[in-house]
Amino acid sequence: MYRLTWDYAGGRTLADCSQLGVRLLSLSSLCWGPAHFLTALRIAGSSLPTDSVSSAFIAKVFFLLSAQLLITAIITGTFVFWKDLRVWVVTHPWFIYSLFPAFFIVFIILACCGNIRREVPANYILLGLFTILQGLLLGTVSVFYRAEEVLWATAATTLVTTALTIFALQTKWDFTWLNGMLCVSLCVLMIYGILVIFVRSYWLHLLYAALGTLLFSLYLVMDVQLIVGGRHSEIDPEEYVFAALEIYLDIINLFLFILQLIEMGR
Repeated sequence: MYRLTWDYAGGRTLADCSQLGVRLLSLSSLCWGPAHFLTALRIAGSSLPTDSVSSAFIAKVFFLLSAQLLITAIITGTFVFWKDLRVWVVTHPWFIYSLFPAFFIVFIILACCGNIRREVPANYILLGLFTILQGLLLGTVSVFYRAEEVLWATAATTLVTTALTIFALQTKWDFTWLNGMLCVSLCVLMIYGILVIFVRSYWLHLLYAALGTLLFSLYLVMDVQLIVGGRHSEIDPEEYVFAALEIYLDIINLFLFILQLIEMGR
């Protein structure tokens, strides 16, 4: 069931590294869930204005999100289409793992240090650094997949994200009530993700990718509603960096899970 296209140091295959790399990257991004839950819970219990979040806040969030996605696409595209760089990453797997410590340091600061997250220009610097590190990690993982698989996953993620955003804005259903349930589901998925790192089962991997795609589709709908406001819960206008990161990580995780589905379906 696994693609065996390239052997290198230690006899590991391209498929092995693609599965391991994408699993570690998705698990690292999944850690945002508890911070997401605690922040939204605090906001829900605070005295926020009754009117929706201002249009200026929404514009700032989606501007930051667009910049993040553009930077990530440029970095990932460089890794995918630059042949010499692809070969170097495959023959030097330590590069992938060396990025994780820096990634987690910035990740923890953004997740846990609310004051720094709201302070200009520190918040923009941290957001930019996090985006670059995420782009590098995504790029190094993408080299273990065929270029057409990455392109198909990008197109599918774009379509799904657009459709779910329109749905979140138009529907009368309030998905912000699902925050607690989604957080519990995310913790279960993290445990399952750790399990499938060590278990070589096609169907377990397929189920993991399918569940991840479904879960982050729901997260995307909920986060869009949290940002737009007018629901049971909404995000403090000062948390524009946190809001942009929420949507950004939803999209990144959707891409990773869809990429796995495409690879296993070929």
